[in-house]
Amino acid sequence: MSRIHATAVVDAGAQLADGVEIGPWSVVGPGVILAEDVRLASHVVIQQDTMVGARTVIHPFSVIGGDPQHGGYKGEPVRLEIGSDNLVREHCTFNRGTPGDRKLTTIGDHCLFMTGAHVGHDAVVGDHVTFANHATLGGHSRVGSRVFLGGLCAVHQFGRVGQGAIVGGLAAVTRDVIPYGSAWGNHAQLHGLNLIGLKRKGYDKTAIRRLLAAYRDLFEGAGTFAGRLDAVEAGYADLPEIMEIVAFIREDGKRPLCLPGE
Repeated sequence: MSRIHATAVVDAGAQLADGVEIGPWSVVGPGVILAEDVRLASHVVIQQDTMVGARTVIHPFSVIGGDPQHGGYKGEPVRLEIGSDNLVREHCTFNRGTPGDRKLTTIGDHCLFMTGAHVGHDAVVGDHVTFANHATLGGHSRVGSRVFLGGLCAVHQFGRVGQGAIVGGLAAVTRDVIPYGSAWGNHAQLHGLNLIGLKRKGYDKTAIRRLLAAYRDLFEGAGTFAGRLDAVEAGYADLPEIMEIVAFIREDGKRPLCLPGE
């Protein structure tokens, strides 16, 4: 059975699974699906056409599934899908997609969104991602799994942040950050690999030395960048993380690549 406070407003078209809890003065609009044991604290708005995965908890004054902040949006049917076991703190805003792109914004599982975090329309967020206070993700952005976005950082629309990367606080991310990269500054520059994240993932000193060697060969070696990329792809084929970086660079992203010293 769901528990709904007497002051909450729940649209007749919303679907509530067992164990859902909706706190005081919250609003759940049409086309909303709340999975098992979702909990909305007081003053939460789930505007419309949004799916919230099991055991996700959303704190007060968050607006989830709001209209995309896009001048061309005219009320077309678009959606937001949020995975399971997420924690959404106060004043977060997640927008639905736009007809001109995927018509869908997607957030994975086990993410932490601290106060004031924003996910723009058509964005894709992986699993185990942390948004520190007021981290902002522009429309059409892509963030891989196990990424940490520092407080007050902002990722430009269409930007990409690869899996396992870390972005420092206050960073203005106008260029794509490679997987396992460490970027900060305004505008953000690449400052090596996310060594803390790699160590937490269980990499020993030998493995990290090889990853750092590949990074140096790619970004600090002689010759053209294209030539170094080919050489790293051939020379480190046994390292999945380096192959992931190579594939990320070769992908046709809409933003330029975040590089050291730029």
